Amino acid sequence: MGKKSTQLPKSKRSSGMSDRSNNKAYFTWFAIGGVVVALIVIGLFYLGYNGQAIANSGIEGLEIFPDPGQGHVDGDIDYTSVVPVGGPHNPVWQLCGIYDEPVRPENTIHSMEHGAVWLTYQPGLSEEAVEYLRNVVRQQRADRGEALVILSPEPDIDAPLVATAWRVQLKLDDVFDNRLEEFLDRYQRGPFYPEPGASCTFGGIGEPTL
Repeated sequence: MGKKSTQLPKSKRSSGMSDRSNNKAYFTWFAIGGVVVALIVIGLFYLGYNGQAIANSGIEGLEIFPDPGQGHVDGDIDYTSVVPVGGPHNPVWQLCGIYDEPVRPENTIHSMEHGAVWLTYQPGLSEEAVEYLRNVVRQQRADRGEALVILSPEPDIDAPLVATAWRVQLKLDDVFDNRLEEFLDRYQRGPFYPEPGASCTFGGIGEPTL
């Protein structure tokens, strides 16, 4: 008797190979779809987080910016704004306190990375207004034990007072505006600064009067 063939007919073999190819393609597209969905979820979470931060800030006029990145760079840095909200900076931070002359953003941004607020004011402000700002910083120190605030004049800003912390900024036309205190309370070591536990009250450069 002839040996019985155990091979499948060609048509069935082709059908089986086709099914396996279809399954492979299906799983490939399924994996790609999963990655796309994950990216969409992450994006929506990021936008939602930012939106929630804005909604919960309670500070009218506050601007929240995307993460500017960080890193240490020697020398001068060509920033895109007079008072940046973060970014690459000098390896040495600016000591927090009160300054009568402009300070370098390269060092001050390092302080902001540590949780500091940078208050810049137009040099043409009245002595009363400047002394008020100095007293605000002194009071912050008295209340907190350490004031993570840098106060300095800056001739090129476009508002009488600009309050800046990592990723956030508030421009004020009146230094006596109550929003300044709110900003200081919320953004000294606020929700966005990238180096918790760091300080700007020792180990840096500068000779603040406070």
